[in-house]
Amino acid sequence: MTGKAGGRYARPEPPGPVPVLLARRWSARAQDGVISRTQALAVGMTDEMIGWRLQRGSWQRLHSGVYATFSGEPARSCWLWAAVLRAGPASMLSHQTAAELWDVPSRPSPLIHVTVPSGSPVAAIPGIVLHYSRRAETARHDLLAPPRTRVEETVLDLAQTAATLDDALGWVFGACGSRVTTASHLSAAMALRRRMRWRRELASALADTGSGVHSLLEHRYLTGVERAHGLPPGTRQWLARRGQRSRYSDVAYEAFRTLVELDGRSAHPDHARWPDIWRDNASAADGRVTLRYGWTEVNQHPCGVARQVADVLRRQGWNGGPRRCGRSCAIIGAAVPVSAGRG
Repeated sequence: MTGKAGGRYARPEPPGPVPVLLARRWSARAQDGVISRTQALAVGMTDEMIGWRLQRGSWQRLHSGVYATFSGEPARSCWLWAAVLRAGPASMLSHQTAAELWDVPSRPSPLIHVTVPSGSPVAAIPGIVLHYSRRAETARHDLLAPPRTRVEETVLDLAQTAATLDDALGWVFGACGSRVTTASHLSAAMALRRRMRWRRELASALADTGSGVHSLLEHRYLTGVERAHGLPPGTRQWLARRGQRSRYSDVAYEAFRTLVELDGRSAHPDHARWPDIWRDNASAADGRVTLRYGWTEVNQHPCGVARQVADVLRRQGWNGGPRRCGRSCAIIGAAVPVSAGRG
């Protein structure tokens, strides 16, 4: 019998029928070779038998009362099972750890995050971050193993524990942009929460995802540049086909044949530049102007970006004009250190 931990799960052979009972009643595969003391006793083992396997080295202790039924280095999945088995039957993986399982874009956390119901008598566990929730029962996914919070609950938990609003919005846009959930599902889950930090801002951001906003940078351009300065509404994720190839633009002012591309990366590797170059050149061949802005321009010079976009739109036929976003707006005479042009 093989498992993820590498090699073969050890099959100790003490006297008696217990190994047969263990094989019939409990499958190592079901929990990636991890078992709790309670489970082992439930299938007929004794503390003496458990101790014999630990001493022999065919089992190893991962947490107090939780064992890997094999020798060798436990895989990540084994540690995840060990965490929920140690925290108790009502526990579930949550926050960054659940995001890892749901493929929500995030940085892996070296600590394992586990949520338990409020009032659970679970003390601190090395390597595990415990969260206590009054909504644990409704937040838990009904079927998936190891137990985890639902994807919408995971995203909202991360948004609530974020250090800043930008970080909270990043979780929302990341989840929707990667298509692990939708804005409508997140909105429905948010409505079930009595308390929600940044509720108004998150609800507004979720509404914008429906119009094609896929990132925090795109959200900042929409709210801080386009809307704040009265530019005509652009089309998000605009699809253009040229021959056998298709391309998406972040924002298209199609009536004025102007495209805006937003790039949050600080630099382009050489191998990643060609798709952008091809797209810009194809737009130029179609007679469209392409403007490119990054995080610094949109966040530090929104008035300058708005002025530049407005100037291009007017040259392309827009009869309107930008408005000041506030008393300190620098759109009149503003400049942004980004070049604009065809291609």
